[in-house]
Amino acid sequence: MNQLLKTLLTATSVFLFAGATVYAQKHVYTEASEFTLTGKIMETPDPYHRVDTVKYKGFTPTENQQVRNSSGIAVAFRTNSSSISIITKYGYTGFPDNTNGISARGYDLYIRHNGKWLFAAANVRPQTSLEKPLSLIKDMPAGEKDCLLYLPTYSEEHSVKIGIDENSVIEPLENPFRYRIAIFGSSYTHGSSTSRAGLTYPAQFSRETGIQLLSLGCSGNCKLQSYFADVLKDVQADAFIFDTFSNPSPDQIRERLFPFIENIQTAHPDVPLIFQSTIYREGRNFSKAADNRARVRMAVADSLMKIAVVKYKNVYYVHPDATSKRHDTTVDGVHPTNYGYTLWAESIEKPVLKILRKYGMK
Repeated sequence: MNQLLKTLLTATSVFLFAGATVYAQKHVYTEASEFTLTGKIMETPDPYHRVDTVKYKGFTPTENQQVRNSSGIAVAFRTNSSSISIITKYGYTGFPDNTNGISARGYDLYIRHNGKWLFAAANVRPQTSLEKPLSLIKDMPAGEKDCLLYLPTYSEEHSVKIGIDENSVIEPLENPFRYRIAIFGSSYTHGSSTSRAGLTYPAQFSRETGIQLLSLGCSGNCKLQSYFADVLKDVQADAFIFDTFSNPSPDQIRERLFPFIENIQTAHPDVPLIFQSTIYREGRNFSKAADNRARVRMAVADSLMKIAVVKYKNVYYVHPDATSKRHDTTVDGVHPTNYGYTLWAESIEKPVLKILRKYGMK
């Protein structure tokens, strides 16, 4: 009996292993950079980096790491495959306490349906096996599907390979978004506290309006630094949006704001620069110290931007809102929930589009 059991177990193991091998062979993988990368602020040697850290200097070690994050970049492709899987070679992986692992290290898929981008799937490999194949979705209906795959917000990838069924077709999708609007900002723009990469407010804004935002969010490190202005000077953009008053101190705002504007305008004299005020942080509700810090920072930014919109041509100031009527759209008292980011995207849509129309962008 024992010998028979061993024989059966061995035969079963061989069958299962063979089945797994056959399944793997049924997927054909292609490097994602061979398709259309949307939301990418500039060309880089590593296609999933946002800034070339060899070319641009001055970053702190943390900033150097952050600009190599792929947050804001999405892959646009068309396929008739019934399933999609991904194999990733990470440079490093981020594990922020307040951000879902699917957002930080995983993938978020949208598929166009009746002219709108509809959520399709999201997933991430376990920490112990991040570089093994990730099954993102199976059993999709027959026919071609226009796909938008968001890359991780807080990780660096050296290779992202998209797998489809062996007898299926995959090809680049023409960029579904129009114009090139660069957006530089804090952890809010980076995507902190999101559940999925497609729920950052720049991503939501782009899907809703059809306007491409090229995101350069640097969590905790968007402080009007001159070396970031040097990067933005080289960006080919139709407009710029800034979330630059969430991280710097009042003194840094006073010292750096006007030189920052002037630095960028030397390269983009006729391009609109749209600054956003920082949002209300729920952590100040019952903290006198937090409330006072926020009031001072916002007052300084408001007073200087009142001067800037008069002093400089093509400079604008808009006021986002990520707070619900119940004041509960926060994860940690600082960063919004997914719904808070939806409110943010909605709150800037009309004023930003109104400004862009002045420059012929509709």
